[in-house]
Amino acid sequence: MSNKTKRFILPEDEIPRYWYNIQAEMKNKPMPPLHPGTKQPLKAEDLFPIFAEELSRQELDQENAWIEIPEEVREMYKYYRSTPLVRAYGLEKALGTPAHIYFKNESVSPIGSHKLNSALAQAYYCKQEGITNITTETGAGQWGAALSYAAKIFGLEAAVYQVKISYEQKPYRRSIMQTFGAQVTPSPSMSTRAGKDILTANPLYQGSLGTAISEAIELAQTTPNCKYTLGSVLSHVALHQTIIGLEAEKQMEMAGEYPDIVVACFGGGSNFAGITFPFMRHTILEGKKTRYIAAEPASCPKLTRGKFQYDFGDEAGYTPLLPMYTLGHNFAPANIHAGGLRYHGAGVIVSQLLKDGYMEAVDIKQLESFDAGMLFARAEGIIPAPESTHAIAAAINEANKCKETGEEKVILFNLSGHGLLDMTSYDKYLAGDLVNYSLTDEDVQGNLDKIGDLV
Repeated sequence: MSNKTKRFILPEDEIPRYWYNIQAEMKNKPMPPLHPGTKQPLKAEDLFPIFAEELSRQELDQENAWIEIPEEVREMYKYYRSTPLVRAYGLEKALGTPAHIYFKNESVSPIGSHKLNSALAQAYYCKQEGITNITTETGAGQWGAALSYAAKIFGLEAAVYQVKISYEQKPYRRSIMQTFGAQVTPSPSMSTRAGKDILTANPLYQGSLGTAISEAIELAQTTPNCKYTLGSVLSHVALHQTIIGLEAEKQMEMAGEYPDIVVACFGGGSNFAGITFPFMRHTILEGKKTRYIAAEPASCPKLTRGKFQYDFGDEAGYTPLLPMYTLGHNFAPANIHAGGLRYHGAGVIVSQLLKDGYMEAVDIKQLESFDAGMLFARAEGIIPAPESTHAIAAAINEANKCKETGEEKVILFNLSGHGLLDMTSYDKYLAGDLVNYSLTDEDVQGNLDKIGDLV
């Protein structure tokens, strides 16, 4: 195959038939989530009131490395998978780097991001259990759009709580969810006890993913035959997303290369897990020397400046206590335009892997991320989502290091979604109206001191 080949696509019969569960092969297993009432390790049945039973079992499975993808889900995957692996020749030329840069283009899914990979699975399992209603939260709206579409596919009713600042910044994602038949509510709202309490304390609060999660869980617990679904953070979500990296493994073989560096943006961890875990398997089992870089916003730096401890996954304290890197479940993130990255904590698997030194994290300022997004758009013809620009910025930084040293490293990053519904953000950038947000060490520590030790 020519070295100038740009796009690598798998034939339909090579789309993976199994998801990869990295927990089964980690040398140090993640610490157990704890029941918020008893503080005892969680059992799968403790999650049944909130999640579909099969998803609850997947969440805590530390034994089976490979989980079969249901045929009904795989058939839906075939509508858009495999997604292309693309050699970014235009970006390489613009940077003048000897590095070989590849990206996995998840923006080609029907709703424009990687989120559909798990939404289809979660909706399927809920349908199989006889559930009629599902509820969730969403930040920028990629997950809400994916879940709304998946619900329609499997004949379910969906209710979505969208973080209020994103509800206002990104009205067209709201419209997409409503087009698929979902009920969309800006969060915090007056429709739940959690929302009322938050608005009573702070009437002008523009919301966070932690707040929206609280409202969605409360709705699931108070609505008959309704389950909660989640777009990131939890282990079963990371599991479903590994189809990205499993495909990328085969596609990198087609390209005749193997990544020295794998990069993804980081909010709760789903797309990072999706692209990195299948490659990280070879690092864990074979000692493969690959670097894995999570790129998070400087305004929400849980991996780079947070603390590893047990914390709630939501603001109101409805979720189990999760062992994770966190800024505190009451952390109020700045109103950056990468709404999908405005989350206070990291998934338990990623947190353990970071603690054990298998991966690293960098924080990216808002203006640097948009600088990178603009360069990528002009070089490759794809306008990336504000979330994805963080991964692009980190990849560019690594490519520039190669330019300085002359090393011909192979860099792979996940383009988790396109930005065609985020043009208000780009308008503000082009007008010079975007700013950077920063946190002092005192801000971070002060917030962590407020929640204290929860165990």
